[in-house]
Amino acid sequence: MAGFVVYFFICNIFTSGIICILYTIKKVFRTKLSSRMQYNLSFILFVFLALPFIPFRIFNISAWFNTLAGSRPDNINAAVNNAGRHNLTGIPGQIGDFAISASRKAPSAIGYILCFLWFTGICVMVILLLESLYRLHKIIKSSLPLQNSEVKNLYYKCLSESGIHLEIPVYSTAFIKSPFITGFLKPRIYLPIHTISDYEAGSMRFMLLHELQHFKHKDMFTSYLTILPGILYWFNPFVWYALDEIRCEREIACDSSVLQMLQETEYEEYGNTLVSFAEKISSQNRSFSAFPFITSIGGNRKQTRKRILNISSYKKADHRQKVQSCTACIFTMAVFLMLLPVLPAYTGVQDRYSFDEKNKTVDYIDLKSEFGKYNGSFVLYNSASGAWTIYNKEAALERIPPGSTYKIYSALLGLESGIITPEHSEMAWNGKDYPFDAWESGHNLNSAMRSSVNWYFQNIDNTAGMDNIKTYLQKIGYGNQQASGDIDLYWTDFSLKISPVEQAVLLKKFYNNDFGFSWKNIKAIKEAILISNTPSGTLSGKTGTGRVDGQDINGWFTGYIERNGYVYYFATNIQGASGATGSAAAEISLSVLSGMGLWENKFIQE
Repeated sequence: MAGFVVYFFICNIFTSGIICILYTIKKVFRTKLSSRMQYNLSFILFVFLALPFIPFRIFNISAWFNTLAGSRPDNINAAVNNAGRHNLTGIPGQIGDFAISASRKAPSAIGYILCFLWFTGICVMVILLLESLYRLHKIIKSSLPLQNSEVKNLYYKCLSESGIHLEIPVYSTAFIKSPFITGFLKPRIYLPIHTISDYEAGSMRFMLLHELQHFKHKDMFTSYLTILPGILYWFNPFVWYALDEIRCEREIACDSSVLQMLQETEYEEYGNTLVSFAEKISSQNRSFSAFPFITSIGGNRKQTRKRILNISSYKKADHRQKVQSCTACIFTMAVFLMLLPVLPAYTGVQDRYSFDEKNKTVDYIDLKSEFGKYNGSFVLYNSASGAWTIYNKEAALERIPPGSTYKIYSALLGLESGIITPEHSEMAWNGKDYPFDAWESGHNLNSAMRSSVNWYFQNIDNTAGMDNIKTYLQKIGYGNQQASGDIDLYWTDFSLKISPVEQAVLLKKFYNNDFGFSWKNIKAIKEAILISNTPSGTLSGKTGTGRVDGQDINGWFTGYIERNGYVYYFATNIQGASGATGSAAAEISLSVLSGMGLWENKFIQE
């Protein structure tokens, strides 16, 4: 949670910039945009305010986030005493299961401090909100249904004039200075008693028309919509400014809707009504600003000044002006659609795969005895029947770092990018010391895959570049499709993640070349990951081990079996405090596949 709060504070930098851009554009187009369009454009802001809480990320700022929060493994330690090697023993064409250790940083103090401050502020805001609700409740309890016949008759005329066919209950109370409407599902209008006792038909008509226009345009929804951002972004002055402007723009838009119904000779009288209420409630500004659940004809002096300026310059728009306003609005919305990728969304909420079981045959099985001390899952897709077999659905849908299983797709990127070719895939050793003898020599695609040579695939990634990697991940739909700023670590550093179900889905796409890549390149990868070829079928796959702080905590074995003209795609993941290796995951996989009659153990012993 501390990591998310740090990330959220970073997002506020982007949010503040977006607010500045929005109101700059509004200022530029203030003569082109109608007051209603100005107000409607404000809803764009709510999209940006919601983005940090939406379960996908459009733009990656993990380098900033990880530096402050320290929430991912980092600092690969290539010391020999922190390295491990595991083999798929007994399988012809062995694939080495190599793992190097990563260190997990504890969340930094700044993350916890920001978390504490943020939640403290939220608690204070909630208390103030509840206090406001209590005071509003007292006002509502003190009110009585409207009895004055003159005001009632005028109210019905205003309903008809506004084109509203629903009768909204009207109440009066002595505890308010300005009329307001509240309630989204059950709206009610509240009038000050003094406006009824000092009845003036003109002023009362303006009041009623104003509140009815709020109802007609569903402005109460905005009152509720601004509450949550005000609480979550309590520390951001840019957000507070924007929310205040939205409320003011709402009232200006409502004024314009009323003016549209009036004669030009009535504009001045309507403006005088606003000034009158501004003077009467000046001593109660705090009370009304603390009521986020109402829309009122009254307001503070700053808002009233803006509204009076709008009234004084108001002219009913002709067709040409309406077209200009719509065009400026569309242009502004297009600009902000292009700006959407600038603001990131937290990847921590993107850690599960949404598996749609509709129209699928899924058999859930119990393999606890096979997995023993390990937590984990097993997934099998049968191309013959189109059926799924899954052990531990929850774990099968959890996205976790792929480790070396990603090297299948890293190699495919290298081939598709022309960095290597099936005929020429050799890379020379750079002379550096590595924790495994097998890594200290030149390699081609097959040997690098067999010995899981990190530097070979890191060379491919560095040549391709991070931008191309991100595009590639999106093209093939790999897991959460996220890559961190460190090009050598993104498939091990908790940036890139994939679930076991997705592993099986992706292998099927790879096998059938649903990507639309070169078949020659697909064939080259199939040859590189071939483990065993027997009279009964072939086994292909790749292991992966996640080693953190010297302990193997995440083991993968994913691949497919070709047998009797059909293909069976599988993925096994195991997790534990220690000993959770790719080799252990492979042993469990082969045992399960043998029990299903898909692979014969006797061939493993040959």
